[in-house]
Amino acid sequence: MERRGVDAYGYIEREGSLGQVQSEFRGLVAAARERIAQAYGRRLHSAYLYGSVPRGTARPGRSDLDLLLALHHEPGGDDRDTAEVLARGLDEDFPEIDGVGILLHGKDRLLSEAERYDLGWFLACLCTPLLGADLAEHLPRYRPDGLLARETNGDLAALLPRWRERVREASTPQECQKLARSCARHLVRTGFTLVMPRWGGWTSDLAESAEVFGRYYPERAAQMRAAASVALDPVPDPAVLRSYVEDLGPWLAEEYAARHGVKTPRQAAEGARTGPERP
Repeated sequence: MERRGVDAYGYIEREGSLGQVQSEFRGLVAAARERIAQAYGRRLHSAYLYGSVPRGTARPGRSDLDLLLALHHEPGGDDRDTAEVLARGLDEDFPEIDGVGILLHGKDRLLSEAERYDLGWFLACLCTPLLGADLAEHLPRYRPDGLLARETNGDLAALLPRWRERVREASTPQECQKLARSCARHLVRTGFTLVMPRWGGWTSDLAESAEVFGRYYPERAAQMRAAASVALDPVPDPAVLRSYVEDLGPWLAEEYAARHGVKTPRQAAEGARTGPERP
């Protein structure tokens, strides 16, 4: 498997671009740009796409639209309400997508030292500029090293108790399916970043992430490949969810902490999110 995602100097290359958006989604992207500008006006500093749409890998009718909005100020209740209305309107008007996720943050937080290797890296490497001045110009370049691994996904142990609670509360096949997709995505990405410094590259492709992980942990390779499959085509199987929170998740959290350490504690999040979670 060829390594990719880094330049000749070992820095992670920014993935995605407006030029990679498939023809089926161009009208959606144009509408998102117009509606974001109308909804936030001068409150908005800049807007970005991320995920499968700007990578050119979106599946019509199955993929979601992911947006990051940077405001001049920290988001308040009105800003969150606006994001929910915006997301719902795009989802209802464009059958090409199945859901809209919006990350909402103040620009100062995105550029803060505390977020330099988490939200900052996310914006600089995984987000495609859609509106406004690109905040990535104020951020450093990033290597796929242990520091990045720790600060992006070194919090799995802290997430597992909430996952277990959500698994207990899931009462319908739809809830199980949605939770399975979210947990599987997170586990595959955490598994990949666990081995990312050794592999020396970057990928957002879930299937490739699982394969790369399996090179270093062959005894867990089948589990991670199965999780990548669920992340793309989730199943409403409670047994799958239990395996995530009782076996794969705890093992991965322990191994991650042993190799990279635990993510630096953050203050309570000041941003807002509606819809699907970010990578």
